[in-house]
Amino acid sequence: MTLHRFQPRRYHSTIGSHEPELRIGDGDTVATTTIDAGGRDRNGDVVAQGGNPQTGPFFVDGAEPGDVLAVTFDRLTPNRPSGYTGTVLAENVVDPIHVRTLPASRLLSWAVDVEAGTVRPQDVETQEGSSFAVPDSLRRLTLPLAPMVGCFGVAPQRGEAISTATSGRHGGNMDYRGFSAGVTVYLPVSVSGALFHIGDGHAVQGDGEIVGTGIEISFDVEFTCRVRRGRSITWPRGENADWIFAVGNARPLDQALQHATSEMVRWLEEDHGLDATAASILMGQAVHYDVGNVFDPAYTVVCRMSKELLGSLR
Repeated sequence: MTLHRFQPRRYHSTIGSHEPELRIGDGDTVATTTIDAGGRDRNGDVVAQGGNPQTGPFFVDGAEPGDVLAVTFDRLTPNRPSGYTGTVLAENVVDPIHVRTLPASRLLSWAVDVEAGTVRPQDVETQEGSSFAVPDSLRRLTLPLAPMVGCFGVAPQRGEAISTATSGRHGGNMDYRGFSAGVTVYLPVSVSGALFHIGDGHAVQGDGEIVGTGIEISFDVEFTCRVRRGRSITWPRGENADWIFAVGNARPLDQALQHATSEMVRWLEEDHGLDATAASILMGQAVHYDVGNVFDPAYTVVCRMSKELLGSLR
């Protein structure tokens, strides 16, 4: 197993069968960087066009269509002292009659202290005049740092290149706050080498990304890729120390929920010895749902089951 240290030279605003930036082996680890959703790097310099630019893709030896790529996020660390967010709720998350009362959205700067593990809003004036003063009622606000990656995925099939603004079976812009360090995600491989992309770091984000952003920031990242041969899946999956989860990406929201639920049923049947009836009974009383992204073209719903509970059934 090899550790690759990779310095990006270019970025992509689509996830697709782009020329690989680095070829790695099954089980290898990559240490690299990502830039923020607006294309700014660790120095705050614009190095790519905005829209969730991705680092990669990374070609994983041995990954072939029909396999699963398992990616463990070993480390996700903000690498600069400030990020930014939107300031107004998205129109689609409030009642239509409430839309007319919403103010214009600006950008709010946040101080990010990795050592202290905190973020707090701050007043910063930019040359463009786009910054927003912290409301007096929030001047004492401090939140715990909770880094997560908003957008990542593998190349879709048939030569498609899908915008990093949205998501699908391949992954993409899911903006689920559970995609944090220590998580392993599972993605369906559709092309040779899988072609894994990663970007769009958030220092903190609430469920749904309901102001259109998390606290957007650049990252130092480290991840490990493993190939699971002959373990085909339909939608992205993931697990951490406590949960297994399935991810559905679609619009409307109920379709995303249907995809996530169906993928969880398949997982329980394949790996946990439950038939459809047993899985239904268990999920009916013990399932958890999380809302990922409800801002972008495709919404994200996550279906979770407790690993402790599943272990008690064996």
